[in-house]
Amino acid sequence: MNNRANGAPQRRQPQRFPALVVLVTASLLTACAEEPLPQRRINRSDCLGTIDMDHLPEALRRCDAVVAAFPKDPGPLNDRFLLLTLADKDAAACQDIRKAAALARALPAGKMDQQLRHDLALRLADCPTAPGGLTSPQATGAPKPGTPDGAAAPGKGAAGH
Repeated sequence: MNNRANGAPQRRQPQRFPALVVLVTASLLTACAEEPLPQRRINRSDCLGTIDMDHLPEALRRCDAVVAAFPKDPGPLNDRFLLLTLADKDAAACQDIRKAAALARALPAGKMDQQLRHDLALRLADCPTAPGGLTSPQATGAPKPGTPDGAAAPGKGAAGH
């Protein structure tokens, strides 16, 4: 029987095809969206990995993240000292090297790279006297520059240089 013949209005079947096309298209577009690349883990050597003097503030921000990621490691602070020195921020550089020297003092002598310990002593020597009146070699526990074992140079007395 025809619905029109008995006077009842004809019911239209809902048009599902356009809605289905929109749903499939939206799903495909969402599924094809690029996922962000995974972030590389911060490495201790990231401070001085690539230095471009035209982008020194960016290098400092990157190094700040390294220092934050390795708060008990004097190495990143030593690296940031170099970047801060290049940026003419000597007070901040000296603050970093003092903190690095304090961390170095807390480490057993064989636990830290001797070159780093020596670098800390040399850089600390370029900064004003460390807090507490310690001289640079005393502050890092490293020998005085120019002497292999920290003994006073002949003829110079206990003061050293």
